[in-house]
Amino acid sequence: MCYQTTLDRKILCEGIGLHSGKNVSMEILPAPEDTGIVFIRTDLPGAPEIRAVAENVTTTLRATTISSGDVRIFTIEHLLSALHIYSIDNCYVKIDGEEPPVKDGCAAYFFAALQKAGRKRQQKLRKEIIIDKIYRIDDGERFVVALPYDGFRISFTSLNEHPLIGIQYADFMLNESVYAKEIAPARTIAYEKEIEQLRKMGLGLGGTLENVIVYNDSGWLNPLRFPDELVRHKVLDIIGDLRLSGGIVKGHFIAVKSGHQLNTGLAKMIRRHSQQL
Repeated sequence: MCYQTTLDRKILCEGIGLHSGKNVSMEILPAPEDTGIVFIRTDLPGAPEIRAVAENVTTTLRATTISSGDVRIFTIEHLLSALHIYSIDNCYVKIDGEEPPVKDGCAAYFFAALQKAGRKRQQKLRKEIIIDKIYRIDDGERFVVALPYDGFRISFTSLNEHPLIGIQYADFMLNESVYAKEIAPARTIAYEKEIEQLRKMGLGLGGTLENVIVYNDSGWLNPLRFPDELVRHKVLDIIGDLRLSGGIVKGHFIAVKSGHQLNTGLAKMIRRHSQQL
């Protein structure tokens, strides 16, 4: 039997948002049983709350966004990824802006902060989300499938037409040590020719060579941490998006060219089924 968990003590994190480029301060705090993960916009009147669940996803363009009415939080996937693997069921995320700090573009900072803060076991049993049937979602070219599996495993194939990247494949049976070493340090990626257009769209305004790996037709503009860092970051993202199913997940997830739209769509399917049980 597994019991619900929360943080043993609060975490303070400050920095700029990857897409907004704005300074933000964020606190991650313990929360009671059955709270889930709740974001609280402390910069707005009444400190409105948004639960991190799939039905609150409103946009998946270059990041995962959750909303409640006109209030939103975007680029939540890196933090959710770390919370998922560290098995935190309940916490409040108080934030004075629309986007968590990007730090160095991955989940390593968040995961290390969670490990330092520690977990606290709570009194209620955890309702794990165990994949007990096959789920599939696709758009004709990309897909992601969930299969029953005793553990948490992700197999991801990334296909990129740029010759520098090409086809990358990653297969990880995930636990805290594997995540900390192999997944959490993998940063987000950008193609240099796309950056100007992204910024015209109001995206990537906080991106730098300190928090994004950038490539052009000649090569990489900054050193890679892994030869296949792109696909490892894709694994990082899907771990975060799957946490929107409403709990800690067990299963084998096989993805080809999947992104936030399909990932969160799958999370919504899983959540709908788990609520019917």
